[in-house]
Amino acid sequence: MAGLLPVILRFVPLTFGMAVGSMIGALILAAILAVIRVLRIPVANQAAGVFISFFRGTPLLVQLFLFYYGLPQAIPAFVAIDGVTAAMLGLTLHFAAYMAESLRGAILGVARDQWEAARAVGMTEGQTMRRIILPQAARVFAPTMVNYFVDILKSTSLAFTLGVTEMMGAAQKEAAGSFRYLESFLVVAIIYWIMVEVLSRVQAWLERRTERRATGGTRA
Repeated sequence: MAGLLPVILRFVPLTFGMAVGSMIGALILAAILAVIRVLRIPVANQAAGVFISFFRGTPLLVQLFLFYYGLPQAIPAFVAIDGVTAAMLGLTLHFAAYMAESLRGAILGVARDQWEAARAVGMTEGQTMRRIILPQAARVFAPTMVNYFVDILKSTSLAFTLGVTEMMGAAQKEAAGSFRYLESFLVVAIIYWIMVEVLSRVQAWLERRTERRATGGTRA
């Protein structure tokens, strides 16, 4: 295990980078979907509903295989897509569907009088959403966002099924060469565990900060 640790640690930046990139993409897409759902924009609302239903209702692994193995058959441009890009695309769309519903709930949780006050001073729905509602919803959503990032980070382990040599892929190769499966996968598990524990502390800090703001306490 001591010998495997530095080998697998070399792939931590790739694993973390995939998670960060997917999280950013998912958050942007989730915000767009949530706004469409809240404002009930014709046609777009129905399309967003189908998107969310599909990506919430099918396994992530199936979606990854669709993007990497299936799409190139239908769309020739996807032949050039590599495993990392396919994995990040799958993670982005999958978690955007879940985050959109959570963010929609946070938006709907903002007091209705905020909308009425904005309308009273002549703001459009778009201005109200951008300047008043979304900033308040973001503070409520922040702790949950860390939880989603943890899920994305752990889900990057599925990228090895697309031939990506990230932490799980590196452990698989080391185990196949040495037949030390227990040691290889235990090292990976410990590394993921440490990263998740660090992120859990960040989440706890954000929750305390949100509670202080909600109760009018001092800033953290």
